[in-house]
Amino acid sequence: MRILIQNGNLISMSENREKYEENVDILIENNKVIKIEKKIKEKVDQIIEAKGKIIMPGFINTHAHISMSIFRETVDGYQTQDWLKEKIWPMEDKLQEEDIYWATLLSGIEMIKTGTTTVNDMYFMTDKIIEAALNIGIRLQTTRTLMGYEKKDEERLKELEELIKKYKQDTISFNVGIHGLYTSNEQYVKQCIAFAKNNDLPIHMHFCENTQEREEIKREYHVKSPVEVILRNFSETHNILAHSVKLDSQEIKELRRTNSYVSHCPISNLKLGCGVANIKEMLQNNIGVSLGTDGQGSGSNLDMFETMKFSALLQKGWQEEPEILPAYEVLKMATINGAKALKLDKEIGSIEVGKSADIIMIQLKDILTQPINNIFAQLVYNAKGTNVDMTMINGKILMQKRIVYGVKESEITHRCHEIIKRIEKE
Repeated sequence: MRILIQNGNLISMSENREKYEENVDILIENNKVIKIEKKIKEKVDQIIEAKGKIIMPGFINTHAHISMSIFRETVDGYQTQDWLKEKIWPMEDKLQEEDIYWATLLSGIEMIKTGTTTVNDMYFMTDKIIEAALNIGIRLQTTRTLMGYEKKDEERLKELEELIKKYKQDTISFNVGIHGLYTSNEQYVKQCIAFAKNNDLPIHMHFCENTQEREEIKREYHVKSPVEVILRNFSETHNILAHSVKLDSQEIKELRRTNSYVSHCPISNLKLGCGVANIKEMLQNNIGVSLGTDGQGSGSNLDMFETMKFSALLQKGWQEEPEILPAYEVLKMATINGAKALKLDKEIGSIEVGKSADIIMIQLKDILTQPINNIFAQLVYNAKGTNVDMTMINGKILMQKRIVYGVKESEITHRCHEIIKRIEKE
């Protein structure tokens, strides 16, 4: 299958190209980009006319719990740990495998419609999450959530190992998902780290999301700072640390000594009253920062346009420095930085010859996005998920003109409503 996207205005996110190029053609063969030029004249199976539209790599959401779509707006009025213990964990205990499948499909549609092509997920009943991701076509990095204090918890590592052996598809990759330092003791964490090293996998973990978690880590690991645990145990691994809100300046400087990337989830952090991560100092210390939405239970939705806008505005307002975090840097956080965090930057994150064709097309004809004086700022501050006109993942068109192919949205939403009704009755 050869597809030609023609006459698009390209934001490739590649260091080897101009930041913005008008009237560019992109030739895709099977799942790869094979040519980026003006006026490509080759025989193709399909032409996508992109005149006047933005072509860019799909967004990469580096921290989410996509099966939590059914728990959207359950958090109002709760603190993080109270919400988990009193609301979410009791409901999760009632979930069945089929519930996970349908809830993941709901999130898949949401991501495709809002321009996210890759998601880093952490949850359980992972087989059903992978099944749904393969059926709908989203690119997924996943795990079997690892948490524990007892010997029986080692079974979770065996489950992860079985998943890795079972799934070898292009669009599925894995990491070692330690739920958090506060939900596992150091012995178990070291077992997870050894597994990551032996299998050359990144580690994905909640880290310093709120003050209570921070204090629990200090007590459990007998340290003055949670970063001491990272320095002590995670110095030889590739780490994706979700949230990292409660870190002071000295801790951020120490964290740069490790190969750690931060997944910034500003909306969830605000909604749960956790605070604001110091992204300015992280970037100043050369810590890679990507963006995440968290699950819809705390983050409301998976629209990365919202996440980009909040990320930029929060830092500018909090630091009282409107010049920091230029819009193009925020776009990097949502694309190529995310690919680097997931160790997938040789495959995705930018539109380049040889990379997988994970591409979105955005129309900016709305009143809210006219006139265009700065295209990067327009995308970060005024565009929304509904401006995405076409989504392609691994060379396959999953949505065009706002129609997601191969799914029955009404059936999926109905199933998810029924799941919540059942859980509330039990």
